[in-house]
This record gives sequence, C-alpha cells and structure tokens, in this order.
Amino acid sequence: MRHALAPGTGDPAALTIGDCSTQRNLSQQGRDQATRIGAAFQERGHAFDIVLTSQWCRCRDTAELLQLGPVEEAPVFNSFFQDFSTRDSQTADALALLADRQDRPFVVTHQVNIRALTGDTTRSGEVLIVRHGGDRLDVLGSIVIDP
Repeated sequence: MRHALAPGTGDPAALTIGDCSTQRNLSQQGRDQATRIGAAFQERGHAFDIVLTSQWCRCRDTAELLQLGPVEEAPVFNSFFQDFSTRDSQTADALALLADRQDRPFVVTHQVNIRALTGDTTRSGEVLIVRHGGDRLDVLGSIVIDP
C-alpha cells in the first residue's frame, strides 16, 4: 500500500527518521482515508498477521490507523526518493523479506518503492494485491478508497 494522503512531494532535506516535524505528514484527510481503508478490510474479514511499514511518519501513521495488525518498522520499505543509489539494494532486500513468508503481511510504503517492486504507480492510499514473482511483485489487482 502507498501511504495515505500526505500533500506535497518528497521530504525536506533535513528529514530525520523519528522526528515527524522534519517530514511531510498525513493531512487530516489522509488520516481519515487510512482509517476508512482499515475499516473496509476489517468489514470484509481480511486479516493480516503483521503490518510492515517504512519508518517515515506518514507510513507509520497510516499503518497504525489501519488497525489491521501489529505494526513493525521495516527499513527496506523506507523511501529512496532523495537517493536513488539505494534503489536496487533496497528493492532486493524488500523482495527477500517478503519471499516465502508463512504469515500474511500487509506493507505500507512509498510510491518509489512500489514502482521499483512492481513496475506500477499508485495513488495515495491505493492498495495493490500482489504475488511474489521472484525478481518483482506481480500485481493481481488494486483497491482505491479516495481521501
């Protein structure tokens, strides 16, 4: 899933993980969107064992507002928008983390990561249903709940 609505693009140059005041954050509309997405999954009985998230505040907040399971930070899903030199290694590490899992993870990350993992672009809050395809994630479908 791409994090819920956080107006703008990228982050300030002085971004500090763990300090939300240095980051682009969810708007109230984005917070409401994340809550509605989580409720839609819960109403349909979809369960997840863990919610893996980027350490960026907008992803972490989205993951928590979904209320779909315990939230665990996974740095392999951190944005590389400001430094594309880590793209290939991060993408390989993310694929390795997701390979052959016995649990049902839900992932909250960023547009650049999703594009690297799937080749697809997503809107804020869009959820992709994927299957591990070896060197990428194959997209089976998507769910959009507008902000």
